[in-house]
Amino acid sequence: MSNTDNTQHTHSGTPRPLVEGEDYYIERGYWVFTESFLHKRGTCCGSGCRHCPYRRKKRNITKSEG
Repeated sequence: MSNTDNTQHTHSGTPRPLVEGEDYYIERGYWVFTESFLHKRGTCCGSGCRHCPYRRKKRNITKSEG
């Protein structure tokens, strides 16, 4: 589901405006979407979002594990 119009759809399909602090915050002039918003979106958009719940978390490998 692509959601490029900065609204989020309710269960009834009606668009709802995004809520600052809940769905996103603004940092240095950029919108940063929250993990909650991105999870509700349903899929990864592939843009490398800071709070993406879908991309795999990087794991630090220590010398003893390597």
